[in-house]
Amino acid sequence: MWNCRRAGSATAGTNRSPRFPTPRRCLGCNRSLQQRRAGSGLQPSFNTRTLAPVNARAAAGPRERLTTPEVCKEIESHRLAPLRARRRRVRQDPSCFLQLCRRLGCAPDIWALQEWSNWLTPVGRAGGRRYDTAFYLCCLQQRPPHASQDDQEVTALLWSSPPEAIERFKSQELWFAPPQFYELCRLCNFSSLRELHQFSSDRALEGCERWMPVMLTASDGYIQLLPGDELYPEDPDYTGEKKVIMSTDKKVEDLMKEGSVFHRIVIKNINNLAVYVNIQAKYKHKNPVMIESRCSNHNSRL
Repeated sequence: MWNCRRAGSATAGTNRSPRFPTPRRCLGCNRSLQQRRAGSGLQPSFNTRTLAPVNARAAAGPRERLTTPEVCKEIESHRLAPLRARRRRVRQDPSCFLQLCRRLGCAPDIWALQEWSNWLTPVGRAGGRRYDTAFYLCCLQQRPPHASQDDQEVTALLWSSPPEAIERFKSQELWFAPPQFYELCRLCNFSSLRELHQFSSDRALEGCERWMPVMLTASDGYIQLLPGDELYPEDPDYTGEKKVIMSTDKKVEDLMKEGSVFHRIVIKNINNLAVYVNIQAKYKHKNPVMIESRCSNHNSRL
């Protein structure tokens, strides 16, 4: 799963991020593939923030050269010092990425990416900086023969199934922010990569809405409320200007017993998360498998 994030793009009163130029009413229409591609709404920042830090490319060229050994070998010739220099130039000037594509005669196959979800950092996050993050899904027939990180934004790479990743999170080998944990639980719905690919390809044309979690502080933990939950505000504070703080003296367990309509992430500590959802997913999506990070009750074979 790939993610593209942009700082400072909170917009009040909208459930679709301004990063997607295509309005939802234009999605899912009976249009040709070329028309859908023209209106996909993928931004150049995806290339500069994801494909530059991680040198693992799905490429397409004039002859549909999709990660063939020849393309991979050609890309590999730009490793180490030359690659690090190119990454620096791309950060400074994104047009350098286009120059590299022309030189190699191929480009990232962004049409293999399926729109999956969109999360906006909650108000009041430690550190202050917020991100409008879009998640895309890409299913590969085989692992790339080589991938290298930039040791700045990305410091290590790991291929793992969703259940394995959750197990590593549970054992504190890895840490995921709540959106990543939520999406890994959602991926546990699928028993095979083929099933996931078919579902994501069909569903992507529906688009997705942007979720901004709202934090509720309890006496013994936190609950991130998501749209559709019975406690989610009718008019969320998207910008932080209202200075609204939701808190209670009740325990998380008491809040769960009192409630009946759930779409929330319960946070006991940074490695103890649980997703609770019993509402209907919108836009033909799937709800996550309800997994507590301290339990092992998943059956995905991805």
